Parts: sequence; structure tokens; C-alpha cells
Amino acid sequence: MSAQRNSTGTPATMRNIFGIIMIIIYVGVGIMFFCGVFEGVVYTESWEWVRWVGGGIFTAYGIWRAYRQFKGIDPGYGNDPD
Repeated sequence: MSAQRNSTGTPATMRNIFGIIMIIIYVGVGIMFFCGVFEGVVYTESWEWVRWVGGGIFTAYGIWRAYRQFKGIDPGYGNDPD
């Protein structure tokens, strides 16, 4: 008997492209928060802290996601122990 695996998941190339696009989106939104693009929409002058907290969180998560993407440690991306 052969030990064939039937791969029905998303192809690795598409996962990588999606991962890179999401990195760009998260870091981009973080930079947009820092630059004040959402002023008046998301926060007003009394909510200025949202600009810095939101920008920091989006940027940090984008960098963390980039690290995981390029290091290859995302779960379910072909690094299963079995």
C-alpha cells in the first residue's frame, strides 16, 4: 500500500501571497493611524490616544505576522509533526 496524501487544502503559493498582502495591510493601517488619516472618523481630539495605541498594535502585529511568515513558523503551513 502506498502512503499517499490527498492534498485538498489551499496551495502554498496562495497562502504565501495572502500572507504578504495581509502584512502590507496591517503595517499600512498602522502607519495610517500614526499619520492621522482617520482623524475625525475613528477618533476625535479627546481620543488622541486611540491613534497611538491603534497604530502601535497594527504595526506590531504586522511585524509579528511578517516574522512568522518569513520564518515559516505559522501553524498549518506544512510544518505538522506527523
